[in-house]
Amino acid sequence: MCAQEITRPEGGFDQGYAGVPPWDIERPQPAFVELAKSGEVRGSVLDVGCGTGENALYLAGFDHEVCGVDSAPAAIQKARSKSIQRGVRVNFRLVDALELPCLGQTFDTVIDSGLFHVFSDEERIRFRESLAAVLVPGERETREGPRRVTQAEIRSTFGDGWNVNWIREARFETHIHEGGARAWLASITRSVR
Repeated sequence: MCAQEITRPEGGFDQGYAGVPPWDIERPQPAFVELAKSGEVRGSVLDVGCGTGENALYLAGFDHEVCGVDSAPAAIQKARSKSIQRGVRVNFRLVDALELPCLGQTFDTVIDSGLFHVFSDEERIRFRESLAAVLVPGERETREGPRRVTQAEIRSTFGDGWNVNWIREARFETHIHEGGARAWLASITRSVR
């Protein structure tokens, strides 16, 4: 069972959800729309750092079994409300991204939209290990986020036991970046050992 009290990340994002945070564009990120339409997202899906759930809700519309996790209670509350209002079934849970094994299940695809960049170097290693515990070997993780890390940092973090299939430039839509914030979109596969 997952811990009841979430303390990550320091300072928390919960306050950001009192209004509309700049990263909550009230629709899925275009990069994930493209990936879903092209068949890149497969099977069961975990949206780690799901915020108010737009990406998770969108993917559930493709008949994926979707779980969305976030450490901000206000974000999860908003995501659950959207799920009910839209009649779209997604399992939204209050979970620390560094403690994903507490979910007690594995997923075929994991998406991360703007979470990886908030972690320190040490936390990135913990995040990688947390993902390894819930991602079926041979399956992929797809991430999008603000341009605050280099391709080399992504490749370094996901070196041993992972394959970085590709990394390409993308835009992360926000309310404060005209034309979107620069981001990396990466497809990363967990190696079969």
